[in-house]
Amino acid sequence: MEEELKESILGALEQVIDPELGIDIVNLGLVYDIEMDEESKVTVTMTLTAMGCPLAGIIVDQVQLALKDLPEVKETEVNIVWNPPWSKDRMSRYAKIALGITD
Repeated sequence: MEEELKESILGALEQVIDPELGIDIVNLGLVYDIEMDEESKVTVTMTLTAMGCPLAGIIVDQVQLALKDLPEVKETEVNIVWNPPWSKDRMSRYAKIALGITD
């Protein structure tokens, strides 16, 4: 996948806000990988901050909605994984400052 397209996808995913933390899923470090196949199907491999998150379905729907407007993306699949487990170390500097987390 071209770097420019990947940046566009990540930019769209920054519009998906984790409802519990109020920070987008990219800056939280929840997005692990993005792949696109030859039919323009995008697979977003991501995790959540906690197993059994009651808002998982909402976040998946928001990811699919965020990528729907990108003309290069024909279909979106969201793959939720638990390995490697998410930790605050995956968060961007912006997310840490916004949540008042210091290293």
